[in-house]
Amino acid sequence: MNLYEMLVDKKEKISLVGLGYVGMPIAVAFAKKVDVIGFDVNKQKIELYQNGIDPTKEVGNEVIKNTTVQFTSDESMLKEAKFHIVAVPTPVRDDHTPDLTPVESASRTLGRNLTKGSIVVFESTVYPGVTEDICVPILEKESGLKCGVDFKVGYSPERINPGDKVHRLETIIKVVSGQDDDSLDIISKVYELVVEAGVYKAENIRVAEAAKVIENSQRDINIAFMNELSIIFNKMGIDTNAVLEAAGTKWNFLKFSPGLVGGHCIGVDPYYLTYKAEQMGYHSQIILSGRKINDDMGKYVAESTVKQMIKTNTQINGAKVALFGVTFKENTPDVRNTKVVDVINELEEYGVKVKVVDPTADKEDLWREYGIKLSELEDIKEIDAAIFAVPHDEFKGIQLEDVKKMFKSAENNNFDAMNEVAATIDFEKVTERKDSVLIDLKGMFNRKEAEDTGFVYWGL
Repeated sequence: MNLYEMLVDKKEKISLVGLGYVGMPIAVAFAKKVDVIGFDVNKQKIELYQNGIDPTKEVGNEVIKNTTVQFTSDESMLKEAKFHIVAVPTPVRDDHTPDLTPVESASRTLGRNLTKGSIVVFESTVYPGVTEDICVPILEKESGLKCGVDFKVGYSPERINPGDKVHRLETIIKVVSGQDDDSLDIISKVYELVVEAGVYKAENIRVAEAAKVIENSQRDINIAFMNELSIIFNKMGIDTNAVLEAAGTKWNFLKFSPGLVGGHCIGVDPYYLTYKAEQMGYHSQIILSGRKINDDMGKYVAESTVKQMIKTNTQINGAKVALFGVTFKENTPDVRNTKVVDVINELEEYGVKVKVVDPTADKEDLWREYGIKLSELEDIKEIDAAIFAVPHDEFKGIQLEDVKKMFKSAENNNFDAMNEVAATIDFEKVTERKDSVLIDLKGMFNRKEAEDTGFVYWGL
């Protein structure tokens, strides 16, 4: 009886090391088929799971309450499992070099509790070679076991899309790899237990690692192209979304849109590939160019917001701006590496006072990571500009009239003074009262309707 059969017969267990936005949904999915131990070093997070609370909002509290996953922060329980999946984050440092600390730490923890006959599968995004050149030696050192003899390894890149209720673990083809045919066969069968879309067997571990890192690099480059187009079209006075809608009628036009590129994947993974390329003596041309464009978009949005406020003769120093949405993408509480913070920081450099509204964001993470305290929607009054940065479902019911009520009174506008300012920065003259600046980064509102309502409208 091999390991796959023992898992199905519940004679052995699977462990998930790392219970974040990726690891926890995997643990819950496997628990429907086999016995699962869910391990995380964060005791507070484990307590939440044990109490039936899903802080990630990926599967919901009800699912957590009813799952059979054994949630624990006691690493010794890993000894009870024979098939281990490591799903910890792989961030970058401030200088954009890979920070392998989490995956190295997880490897040490797992190594201390690894038993003979085990298979270890890494899901963390890394550059080609990390699994075999960095993680395996740590596992061997900590366990005293020999890879290929006493235990085996594989790599299966995570493709879970946080906040996406359609593209889930079960519905996305899973790339799997193993260090030999036997491990690949078992790893494939184990994942097929939960992945309805099936698996794709990569040629080897490095191929699987490379496949993952280019998936997000490709998306990053395409979004960078859209952002560059947005900058160009804004200078031309052309609506970027209107252009993309027109171009999108061609069958082979790739439908990407401009925006802030953050999070723990798209804004990070390309740096893993370029770092390894640098080590091999090649300096990336396209990938790093795309990264620079996307990394600078927060500054561009802030500067554009200030320009629109100048257009309405707003005193910038001390101006009040309401920003809606601070997570790295819609419908997730995840604030890791969110580029909305770049907009906030840049506006504050101008002396602008920013209030942030986000009913979805993890308040504790936001305060711990960035020192940002959230405001309630009803607290937004007497503002000079509104920025809709993240299109959460909770914001979709907000009407233009509702936004208008949040602004200062426009009764005492001095149009002559406004037109003097407009002339110095090459803006059109103000011929009607439009003192409300609406910055719409994801096209949540109709431009014409916004302008007809009296907004100075700007979007990517």
